[in-house]
Amino acid sequence: MIPFLCFSQQEKIKALDINLTNYEYPFPVQFLELSNQRQLLKMAYMDIKPDNYNNKNIVLLHGKNFNGAYWETTIKALTKEGFHVIVPDQIGFGKSTKPENYQYSFQQFAQNTKKLLDHLGIEKTTILGHSMGGMLATRFALMYPETTQKLVLENPIGLEDWKLVVPYQTIDSWYESELKQNYEAIKKYQMANYYDGKWNADFQKWAELSAGWTSAPNYDRVAWNSALMYDMIFTQPVVYEFKNIKSPTLLIIGTRDKTAVGKQFASEEAKKTLGNYAELGKKTQKTIPNSKLVEVPNTGHLPHIESFDQFIKPLIVFLKQ
Repeated sequence: MIPFLCFSQQEKIKALDINLTNYEYPFPVQFLELSNQRQLLKMAYMDIKPDNYNNKNIVLLHGKNFNGAYWETTIKALTKEGFHVIVPDQIGFGKSTKPENYQYSFQQFAQNTKKLLDHLGIEKTTILGHSMGGMLATRFALMYPETTQKLVLENPIGLEDWKLVVPYQTIDSWYESELKQNYEAIKKYQMANYYDGKWNADFQKWAELSAGWTSAPNYDRVAWNSALMYDMIFTQPVVYEFKNIKSPTLLIIGTRDKTAVGKQFASEEAKKTLGNYAELGKKTQKTIPNSKLVEVPNTGHLPHIESFDQFIKPLIVFLKQ
């Protein structure tokens, strides 16, 4: 008798190496060599320029739990309209280098992104950031206002200062937590925090992409980089500087979102107030000069995945203005 074998979903997922060399992105990937912090690094990026180029550029900045690949549908819609789209993987993410040690900062990420634009000869562009990418997009717009024609923030994190109410977690603590990641944990988190308990094949493939490299022999390198990034996100708020943004700004906010870094460590009373995007979106729009708010109802942290039409239509209108 052949014994019955029961495999977990994690065991069924294709194992990915930490630089995703065995995962194909939707468009060709190129690499920019960077000299950062006494080491040579490779920054992966997709550079998609359509035949019907309308002389407008847009940079798409990914979130903490993602990489450039999840912009596939957005890239196709924007290039169809004639926009030149640039999609980097920040250092520590996707196909880019995972350093053994790195002093992560949004300033460093912004500077790396500016070097990529200089390399491509792009002097002016729209900067669009989702989630953590929204914090980076904000920092980029503050550092390089002459480059940032327009700013788009899609459910950005950092609309509040969590360290005022959430106890500080050491990098070692974040690291131990990241070492425990697997498909089941990732799906549970995303269903609860992103998709209101729902799940489909589109959500599934992005969870599997994150889970794929948790089986890599050197996943500990990914986990360590992730821990360093959590510390960066927690200790480098941009919320106090929204008033200094000079670029015309569009906020696209899925109002069901409740994302807040470190919420699980907060008091029960604080948990009730953290990550209330239905209110945070309105508050932020009032703070950023020359800004517009588009609310996407019944949608969580990823409008461009969960409610694509409601995301892309106002985005294209804003870009063409």
